[in-house]
Amino acid sequence: MEKIVINGGIPLRGTIDISGMKNGALPILFASLLVDGRCVIENVPAISDVYISLDILQRMGASVRMLDKNTVELDTQNIRGGSAPIDLVRKLRASYYLLGSELGRFGRAYVGYPGGCDFGVRPIDQHIKGFEALGAEVTLEGGYIKAEAVDGLMGAHVFFDEVTVGGTMNIMLAAVKAKGCTVIENAAREPHIVDLANFLNTCGAVIRGAGTDTIRIRGVETLHGCTYAIIPDMIEAGTYMMAAAATGGTLRINNVIPKHLESITAKLEEMGVDVVEDDDYVIVSASKKLRKINVKTLPYPGFPTDMQPQVAVLMCLAGGVSFLNDSIFDRFKYVEQLQRMGASIKIDGKTAIIEGGTPLSGAQVSAVDLRAGAAMVIAGLAIDGKTEIDNIYRIERGYDDLVGKLRAVGADIKKINVPDAVSFGMMA
Repeated sequence: MEKIVINGGIPLRGTIDISGMKNGALPILFASLLVDGRCVIENVPAISDVYISLDILQRMGASVRMLDKNTVELDTQNIRGGSAPIDLVRKLRASYYLLGSELGRFGRAYVGYPGGCDFGVRPIDQHIKGFEALGAEVTLEGGYIKAEAVDGLMGAHVFFDEVTVGGTMNIMLAAVKAKGCTVIENAAREPHIVDLANFLNTCGAVIRGAGTDTIRIRGVETLHGCTYAIIPDMIEAGTYMMAAAATGGTLRINNVIPKHLESITAKLEEMGVDVVEDDDYVIVSASKKLRKINVKTLPYPGFPTDMQPQVAVLMCLAGGVSFLNDSIFDRFKYVEQLQRMGASIKIDGKTAIIEGGTPLSGAQVSAVDLRAGAAMVIAGLAIDGKTEIDNIYRIERGYDDLVGKLRAVGADIKKINVPDAVSFGMMA
């Protein structure tokens, strides 16, 4: 087992280049099932979730060839529907995009129930509602989700009862080759939804309105191959912005789309952090005591739930009492880890009440999920003393070379191997 060891209290200074967006790359990789021909996907992050996705596609019959560290060529012409290995499917949440992709290509889908980080209930009822509107019959049997449209998929009106990123993408995938027109209302507006639409349109789809709450899709018979580059990862960028603020450092963060970071930038500035934006980079500088803030996570363009654990660390370092409400997920399992460091946090329903300014010290903690793991890294960087983090495979699901990037800007951080038997996260 590997763990991360940090000797903290060092301000970060330098430049970090942001990788492609995890949440954009995964649906696009699975969307390649819909394409007749070869796709070259560029700016793919070198993370474990991507490698698992490519392994799934390869074991389903796809030709997968890495052209370089961040570029992959895919040919899915010989793929076998319903053959995704359940042991891999259960390793990532994004495997549910196989449902929409298989339905769109074969008119039927058979996929194991998805896995991913366990931070609360994340139902797929809205996905199923959309598939049924398009003419599919959906059943759950023995840990698998089975969907079949005996008479073919037909364009339909889909109104989501609540905003769902995964549901919006899955219905886009299923509808892109359906007969007629599909209208998705109360659609999610996240940048990676626009990215998926742009990829599909580059392949010959007709999708309009992505990035708004109403998306219109006119079905086409075929999609052709293309070369496409994934957009920068706003959550990776936001994580390093928070790290600069937490350590009192200055970072130039390259390869970003500043508009995607507006909600994060606004909260950092509210805390007294300086943020300078340009066309494709931001500079984050923190030299003053952080101020308390209140944050409520919301669908895009609101403050992202995927940044909730990271901003909690800044609240612990700030003066005064901050309130953190997550309206999207119940993802406060990481709070116990921050409390090991000395944080004063109380949970009331979906709200964390954080008394900032209490003395914190390095500790042995665990990455209980992907973003919580990133928060532990930020805390370790900010706090004097040694912090050790286990279960770091969860961090590596979504961050491309996190240790290397932080070392390059002055962090005393390393990854080491330890015997499983002595890993503190595995001890009863």
